[in-house]
Amino acid sequence: MGKTLLRGGSILTLDPGLGDIEGGDLLIEDDEIRDVGQNVHAPEAEEVDASDFIVMPGFVNAHQHTWQTGIRGIAGDWTLVEYVRQMHEGFGPRFRPEDIYLANLVGALNQLNGGVTTLFDWCHNNPTPEHTDAGLDGLEEAGIRAVFGHGTPKPKIAEGETPLSHRPHPPDEVRRLRSGRLASDGGLIKLALATRGPDLSTLEMCVHDICLAREYDLLWSAHIGGGFHRVTPDGIRQLAREGLLGPDFNAVHANQLSEEELRILVDSGCSVTSCPEVEMQMGHGEPVIGRVLALGGRPTLGIDVESNISGDMFTMMRAGLQFARAQENQEILDGRTSPAQIAIPARRALEWATIDGANALGLGYKAGTLKPGKQADVVLIRKSDLNLFPVNDPLETVVFQASFANVDTVFVAGKAVKKNGELVYPRLREKMGALAESGRRLLH
Repeated sequence: MGKTLLRGGSILTLDPGLGDIEGGDLLIEDDEIRDVGQNVHAPEAEEVDASDFIVMPGFVNAHQHTWQTGIRGIAGDWTLVEYVRQMHEGFGPRFRPEDIYLANLVGALNQLNGGVTTLFDWCHNNPTPEHTDAGLDGLEEAGIRAVFGHGTPKPKIAEGETPLSHRPHPPDEVRRLRSGRLASDGGLIKLALATRGPDLSTLEMCVHDICLAREYDLLWSAHIGGGFHRVTPDGIRQLAREGLLGPDFNAVHANQLSEEELRILVDSGCSVTSCPEVEMQMGHGEPVIGRVLALGGRPTLGIDVESNISGDMFTMMRAGLQFARAQENQEILDGRTSPAQIAIPARRALEWATIDGANALGLGYKAGTLKPGKQADVVLIRKSDLNLFPVNDPLETVVFQASFANVDTVFVAGKAVKKNGELVYPRLREKMGALAESGRRLLH
């Protein structure tokens, strides 16, 4: 790949030591960032004039069920109960491996198009090894950095069959992947376990799955609602007493957890991922971003499902920030006074969507900030676009004004996957047509 020098950009490094650099330079060599600063000397590098761009780390989408890309726009009026019944029990079993491949490919390309360079693909519609491999094929072909969360489907269980809550995560499949194409964490795709967790499984099965994850040194993630439908109501406390909670656990949603339970997660070093737009629609409860912050945690952000919302991380960042701000402001207003200042600065929201997400996925050492030695996952946003111009504060512009339409160039591990506003994928229209055909078959 050689060397590329981005010259004169408005650089948001998100690194506390480097800070923001106006008129800064960033040198990419092969797959790494080699230098960041002003007046970087690299005469042998291909030089790109970045003076019209905001240069920032790629977004980290910390939770998405990418397999639903082909059936977008069907669940905008669904509750969570309807979603489980219609998506998992209805449409889910219809998916063939080819459907998963197309959804993951086009879904990952859409993420790249919107400035996401790292995706936690929480794949829980993979009833066969062929479905799993097809999902991996799609991610790999797209060229995105991904954590592949190997999950288990949720079909309707016939009377007399073993409930899903009493079934362990399949160890043979984990062994196959960990000894095969995902044996190493050094590539663009690494393996994780997308488990049922204590809300959706017995304590015995939950412990089994955690031990399986730790046997193979994997992050494990689970949907944690915390409401009144939990299979193991005291699961978080019991796991904490057994010493089974730590930084290798990623809790998704967590909306209805008690303060004690949420504090246990934060104090144990677990990460918490909020998907605020989906949560507000489907009835999960209020997003927990503000509560996690109050406990000293660092929340992360995910899209969740494109069957009902867009895959735009700019939107998710704004929704999460402004909801958390509204909660803080309302507490002050309830005391019959007005807020004297904003409680949550805009920079925090960009951190949730970049470095905090990278840390949660065990990738903070290589992604999430623009720092020499890290992988070159870099996004360029056009400052001259009508909806952004004039750019008086690059960070606030990204957080409050920008959208995927302003993303001009995207690098993943030093490779340009989007240039001059266009994805670098020659068969995009062909694959989009195949995805549309897949969706029509699944829905009819």
